[in-house]
Amino acid sequence: MSKTQPSKKGLCKCDQGFKFPKFKVTSHQKHYWNDAEGEADYLAVTEDDLMFDPPAMPFGNFKLQPTTGGYLPCSFAPVGKWQKPYEKVKVMGHSCLTEMSELQCAVGGKITVMKHGQQSEAGKSNAANAKPKEQEVYNPVIDYEEFQEELSPDNFEVE
Repeated sequence: MSKTQPSKKGLCKCDQGFKFPKFKVTSHQKHYWNDAEGEADYLAVTEDDLMFDPPAMPFGNFKLQPTTGGYLPCSFAPVGKWQKPYEKVKVMGHSCLTEMSELQCAVGGKITVMKHGQQSEAGKSNAANAKPKEQEVYNPVIDYEEFQEELSPDNFEVE
């Protein structure tokens, strides 16, 4: 039995559903993307990750099946694997998902990536390694060397 772990940031949406579940990574438990602080703690979501958290009724109710009291529950049934993955980045032989990726459901919905949670974010190490003269061209109001000094670990108090 494969151990699974939810992606901490990634969210999906179905064009026929009402809820936005998180991805559940089942294709691997090994490769991580970095967070803003440079810590590797977000599992990479790939084209073969077809489960969501929560697993039952991941998208809530189903818009195409209205009833007198609302809608019937989602009965998610993926058709194949994710389409339009990013082919240039592979994790253990599987292509990674982007906001362009799509997954068809046999019941009638199209699932897309609402927020993949894998976008790059600038962290403290990026700011510390930036060239001050170059950064001052982008933002002439800030003295970038002074900003970098404020980011220095020596300027943080440890309690």
